[in-house]
Amino acid sequence: MTCATLRDDMKKRLILLPILLCFAYLVNPTVYAQETTAPHLEKRGTATQLIVDGKPFIMLSGELHNSSSSNLEYMKPIWPKLKAMGLNSVVTPLSWELVEPKEGSYDFALMDGLIEQARASQQRIVFLWLASWKNGLSSYVPVWVKQDTKRFPRMVLHDSKVEILSPMGTATEEADARAFAALMKHIKAVDGSNHTVVMMQMENEVGVLGGSRDHSEAANRAFAGMVPAELTASLKAHRDELYPELKDLWDANGNKTTGTWTEVFGDSERADEIFMAWHYAQFVHAVAAKGKAEYNLPMYVNTWLAGETTPPGEYPSGGPEPRVLDVWKAAGSALDFYSPDLYATNFTEWCRRYHRKGNPLYMPETRGGEAGAANVFYALGEEAGFGFSPFAIESEASDTDPLGESYKAIAAIAPLLAEQQSKGEVHGFVLDRDRPEVDFTMGGVTLHVTKDNSFDGPASSGFGLVMMTGKDEFVGVGKGFKVTFEPRSDSGPKVGIAAVDEGTFVDGKWAAGRRLNGDEDNQGVYWRFDPKGVRTERVTLYWFE
Repeated sequence: MTCATLRDDMKKRLILLPILLCFAYLVNPTVYAQETTAPHLEKRGTATQLIVDGKPFIMLSGELHNSSSSNLEYMKPIWPKLKAMGLNSVVTPLSWELVEPKEGSYDFALMDGLIEQARASQQRIVFLWLASWKNGLSSYVPVWVKQDTKRFPRMVLHDSKVEILSPMGTATEEADARAFAALMKHIKAVDGSNHTVVMMQMENEVGVLGGSRDHSEAANRAFAGMVPAELTASLKAHRDELYPELKDLWDANGNKTTGTWTEVFGDSERADEIFMAWHYAQFVHAVAAKGKAEYNLPMYVNTWLAGETTPPGEYPSGGPEPRVLDVWKAAGSALDFYSPDLYATNFTEWCRRYHRKGNPLYMPETRGGEAGAANVFYALGEEAGFGFSPFAIESEASDTDPLGESYKAIAAIAPLLAEQQSKGEVHGFVLDRDRPEVDFTMGGVTLHVTKDNSFDGPASSGFGLVMMTGKDEFVGVGKGFKVTFEPRSDSGPKVGIAAVDEGTFVDGKWAAGRRLNGDEDNQGVYWRFDPKGVRTERVTLYWFE
């Protein structure tokens, strides 16, 4: 082939290449999107879901201890335990001090190693960016930040400067944002096509500990000044959707749209908390925005939850508690959602406080063990959550951990669960002494769910979820409960149980096991899940006069 012929051949190929790529996209756009689209949140039907490689991804996770992932050798024996327990993802810290030990000099070796280890273990990762604040304090910032108190100002509490960075510090925000942007740029370079890293947590449980607000000179000036017009305009525009406690506080002070912080929100610790929420939110939104400009992954902030009557400062004042979550939303758009670190016993109530319009439920920190094994069904079922992550997971990881049993059962139904979440055809529940029963209506029938009381005596607790998968067909997963069915109308046909089958899902298809139409369902009286272990069953109904 002559040089001229070779040149002509190359020109033809270059002309044809875009045409072939376009044809490939038209034939199979989903595959093309999977290769190019980063993990993201997407509204599908009634649920907001995390989409990874073109499909909903339900995170069955655990968060590591704060220091576990700071050493790759330490992590090596942990990964197999997590996989054996049924995890498909891990939430792990990544600290500013290790990423930027010297100003402007970045070290990503640890992060790269964690990504490689996660891939080898077939796990996804959520990184916690432990930077300016962790649990309200500033312990994970680099030494060069800690030493320079003039450039990176500290808070003042009770007339004393404390070792907590003030969100009023412009240089602090800029330095945090530069480091985070460099981090996100590197993640895109090493993982942009693999999607091992699926989300980023910004800071950790931000807020003021030890007082209701910062009393530094800069903070005092801002507090004496006018409430930003962006905040009051947002409150006014979303008045009917505001969290009741915030709305009531604003109403009690005259619904003012201009004025100082005390004039608009009153002279109280609650006004202090709103003030801090605004400034923390502006800071964190700004850092997140810089990172998203480099690699647009979902980003969120987690919350140290307050007791019902606990004063601000005994928990981190200004963090995205439900009563100030609307303030955080008004401060920017870079954060995709806000999450609870939920250890409280009134689990369902806190889930409802965070699963609200514009804020899907994701649980980055919670209890594991028996409590987690039950609560995960409520979070993913009733609240359409897309992730669940007990803290200190490596301390609990074992083949016999009850959370692992729940995770493995949910993993088998995950594609179906995601589909039913989007249709709004799934309910989850936790039954105990305080709430021994619950009713749901689906497909023209009322499902009455109670604790199981058959054969071996009454179950002390029960949990699970039920999905409507077709006309007169339901799939359930869980243990320690039973279901009876009643028609929604008293007049007309009655409903009965046609068949109950135990089984599992293999590659998304139902694989039936035993037919349970004898003692196991009391001869067709109820659909039963005994308390001995998590089971998956399918029931079909029939109608008669």
